[in-house]
Amino acid sequence: LSSSSSSSSSSSPHQQKVHFHKFMLDVHRQMHLAQTVHGIRGSDAVLHHVLTHILQKGRILCFDEFQVTDVADALLLRRLFTGLVDRGAVVVATSNRAPRELYKGGLQRELFVPFVDWLEETLVVVGMWDSEVDYRLVMSGGRGVAGSVNGNDSDYDYDDDDDDSHNDKGNETHKNPHGRVHETYFIQRKRNNHQKHHQHDRARQKFDSLFRKLTKDSPIESTVIDVQNRQLFVPHASLECDVAKFSFYDLCGRAKGAADYLAIGERFHTVFVEDVPALTFHETNLARRWITFVDAMYECRVKLVVCAETAPEEMFRVEGEGGREHTDEVFAFERTRSRMEEMRSERYLRKTWVGSITESHG
Repeated sequence: LSSSSSSSSSSSPHQQKVHFHKFMLDVHRQMHLAQTVHGIRGSDAVLHHVLTHILQKGRILCFDEFQVTDVADALLLRRLFTGLVDRGAVVVATSNRAPRELYKGGLQRELFVPFVDWLEETLVVVGMWDSEVDYRLVMSGGRGVAGSVNGNDSDYDYDDDDDDSHNDKGNETHKNPHGRVHETYFIQRKRNNHQKHHQHDRARQKFDSLFRKLTKDSPIESTVIDVQNRQLFVPHASLECDVAKFSFYDLCGRAKGAADYLAIGERFHTVFVEDVPALTFHETNLARRWITFVDAMYECRVKLVVCAETAPEEMFRVEGEGGREHTDEVFAFERTRSRMEEMRSERYLRKTWVGSITESHG
């Protein structure tokens, strides 16, 4: 999707590239500040404040992963985007949905449809639906590979003296030419009667070993993060090394949103997640939260280390209940799976964490 305005009198040489989740989070934050800090009253005046704030940072707006899942966003977007374009903004966005498919099945969608009409009338829509190439898999080769934290290659390098480690079905591994093992995704399948105890526990042992290595024997303690006047509990963290560990249900078992996950990504450069289950159609709330969590970690370039029951492509499946082609959650999870694969790639792992330098808003 792309759009431009002919107005150039106040154009800026700056551009913004931001994940759409993060952009909308900042929009809601600025609306709140406009009323509570700046004392602005009236919806038009508040919107003017928000638009000014956005355009001060650049008039070329590039949105990654444009999607609408929240009713508050759905009702705001038309006024927000028409305001941006009317003020000379250039909008470019990527999405896994055609405009007409956005917010499909959402609450009060009839109020969102005029925005869809505006998108199709104003923006140039470039479809890639016929492409059979998943470029994130091309980048990562579909496997976990070597990487680093904060540019230090040694952080993810550790010796494994067991010669059959590359045949261990409990782990996704890659050996570099020097014979060293690098892993960020560990599969700890449910134990069955034919599985030996040490084979079942091997993935967990490697996961725990990597956590100890990256926290460098520093104190591990619980802590809290302030998130928009709330406190988010972090059960295990090395504040010295900026590394945290959660269980899947710590992150997704309770009501959390993009603001919570972005706060984690802005505080810790590496996040470990254990006990990640295989999800079913009946657990779509958990799946939605995991999708949002992965998006937030990706946006902050966090190094994500996972110990899961299954491989990413098997983590969320729908069989005979609604059908894959009609299930928005499954469609969105395909993007998340692809993103999880990319986050295991050397190219991603060598990127610099941006959480600590994320711009402070307000």
